[in-house]
Amino acid sequence: MKLWLVRHAQTDAAPGLCYGVTDVGVPMEATLAVARAVVSRIPAGIALVHSPLRRCAELAAAIGTLRPDLAMRADERLAEMDFGAWEGRPWASITSADFDAWTGNFADGLPGEYGESTASFMQRTGAAFDEWRASGQDAVWVTHAGVMRAVQLLHGGVRRVEAAAQWPSAPIDYGACLLIECG
Repeated sequence: MKLWLVRHAQTDAAPGLCYGVTDVGVPMEATLAVARAVVSRIPAGIALVHSPLRRCAELAAAIGTLRPDLAMRADERLAEMDFGAWEGRPWASITSADFDAWTGNFADGLPGEYGESTASFMQRTGAAFDEWRASGQDAVWVTHAGVMRAVQLLHGGVRRVEAAAQWPSAPIDYGACLLIECG
């Protein structure tokens, strides 16, 4: 089975802005460029599942226009992590004490005081991943870097991340298309 993970195009958010669940836009030209770049990698007739946030929903719609053979639906579980009060703020404005408090209790700490814990994020992403695996069908997910990193961990058998150092740190480019294969 194959799962293609496609990250949305670069947003129009200011550089360095924290925008997990904040619904920021993407210039249409960037969305169309990513859609054109990935459609040839997607097999005919498979499910295209996307985050409901517009940066992913618009990319999924653009892909669907180019590939009407794909069965498309939104899935809340593919949304980016919620960073609570940090949403919409520059990362540089978050105090090191606040950031260290979250990363010091990485599994269960709440970023931005009331955001989503990494454990909860992994659980909801894991539920979507488990459902995909149980389906026995190839699929494409149009999603976010955080979800893509979570899937990499889940694919490697990691269901809970206790320490921030365990979280994948390799950059995932806007418009990247990663392939996960399960036997």
